[in-house]
Amino acid sequence: MLRLLMSSCSLLLPATPAWRCRGRYFPAICLTIGLMIASHGSSATEALLWFSTERPTLAAQQAVDLLDSAAADGLDAQDYNAEGLRKAIDNAISGMALATDQVIRIDLALTSAMRRYITDLHFGRVDPRQLGANYRQATGAFDADLLLASAITDDRLAQTVRSVAPALPQYGSLQEALAHYRELTGHPAWQQDLPALPNGHLKPGEKYAGIAALWQRLELLGDLRTDAAPPGRYEGIIVEGVRIFQERHGMVPNGVLGKDTFALLNVPPASRARQLELALERLRWTPFLPAPRVVVVNVPEFMLRAYQVRDGRIEMKTAMKVIVGTTGKTPTPLFDADMRFVEFSPYWNVPPSIARSETLPRLRRDPGYFDRQGFEFVGSDGRVIVGLDSTSLDSASLDAVQRGQMRIRQKPGAGNALGDIKFVFPNKDNIYLHHTPTPQLFKRDRRDFSHGCIRVEAPVELAKFVLADAPEWSEARIVQAMRKGKSTTLRLQEALPVVIAYHTAAVRDGRVYFFPDIYRQDSLLDAALRQRSLAVRSSHPANIPAESAY
Repeated sequence: MLRLLMSSCSLLLPATPAWRCRGRYFPAICLTIGLMIASHGSSATEALLWFSTERPTLAAQQAVDLLDSAAADGLDAQDYNAEGLRKAIDNAISGMALATDQVIRIDLALTSAMRRYITDLHFGRVDPRQLGANYRQATGAFDADLLLASAITDDRLAQTVRSVAPALPQYGSLQEALAHYRELTGHPAWQQDLPALPNGHLKPGEKYAGIAALWQRLELLGDLRTDAAPPGRYEGIIVEGVRIFQERHGMVPNGVLGKDTFALLNVPPASRARQLELALERLRWTPFLPAPRVVVVNVPEFMLRAYQVRDGRIEMKTAMKVIVGTTGKTPTPLFDADMRFVEFSPYWNVPPSIARSETLPRLRRDPGYFDRQGFEFVGSDGRVIVGLDSTSLDSASLDAVQRGQMRIRQKPGAGNALGDIKFVFPNKDNIYLHHTPTPQLFKRDRRDFSHGCIRVEAPVELAKFVLADAPEWSEARIVQAMRKGKSTTLRLQEALPVVIAYHTAAVRDGRVYFFPDIYRQDSLLDAALRQRSLAVRSSHPANIPAESAY
């Protein structure tokens, strides 16, 4: 009996990584069943979730159906041993009656699989901290065992499972997009690459041997919607289809088919489906912030959006281009924090890393740079050191900065690196949103140029959103404070959540958009998920009874 107790409980124990084990009832369930087995077999079957009188209940059949459909959420049914459990349940329904120990093993295996499934659906399969993303965990109670027991009792298993997934419109839109791209996987239109472009590019009006194939792909992807026949040249509606395709892939929609657009047109639907699966996984990480307003920056899209939640509906109030951290050097970290301050006409305290690697070497070569940039020295006591300018700049002062005994600060003004406003959400990386004296960079389609902080294209619009609950801060007053040239810090009446996210796939106004994986985060997440699947599948019980022992 002790061996049966241990083997039965082992079906549950490896189900979920420690970072998500929150079911306080789980050890009790396992122990209770074990004690019942040891004392009285019929009592054990009475305590099971999925069986009644030695046969699976309707809930058990619903459960295996749900596990089979895990792919709709970007999950993998094999991670939950869906096929093996389906066979065991089907046999238990139609075959000979199973022994008590067999019933218990199937019941515990199904509980383990469902527990893992709803936990994955709620929190995601990988701890985002493993990949450097520091998002706050949800504070609400989530007890998988209690949820399952209640769902079965109330005959609401399917509804309960749906309720644990992210309640965001974007989640459902991504599911629909995933289903579409899976339908395209293996389509003959992608069996071979498009014919090579003449001279490496294709401009409107030129001939191209691959017009028909290009037309078909654009139609299947939804970028070309027409009953007309393909033209003889690259012109007219097919050019417009390419423009739409380019826009959906974060490119300048100029209609010229160059090497970059050509390469993206040859990406197989299966690869795009995987991107959508990763996007769904990341949405499960995203903290649910019970706040009426939130600012979200999507790093690979180079966009900021500000949302307001009203009567349960999410409404986008403003959107703007952003510049993020440079790939490979100073990437913008992924996290969430609360915005608490707005600084008008801010000082820029040059970070020590930038001072040592860039500012100090420049000042040693060109002392006049100190005055041109409006720099000043600040001592360790926070006081400005007077009497130092480009004419009196000496090695001792620069060496003090190098050692961290002094710092360099840039005064407010037109050339200030932060522009004329700064949005502060305290965090360990000292990342913030700010304007910039070089707005021409927003014209680029790829915008990873910063040292990690995030430059915003429309600071006045963002300030209006941030200060929407302070009517005394009109647009005119905001602009006046930005241009005043005197640093002023305003504490917000209520903290405003800011989420720095990383989604390379998104749905906007019914269209699916894909963005470049600039920080190689998709590759890391894909590898982590594959490794996790291998570990989970190796823990599947090998002794789920598929047929009666009699």
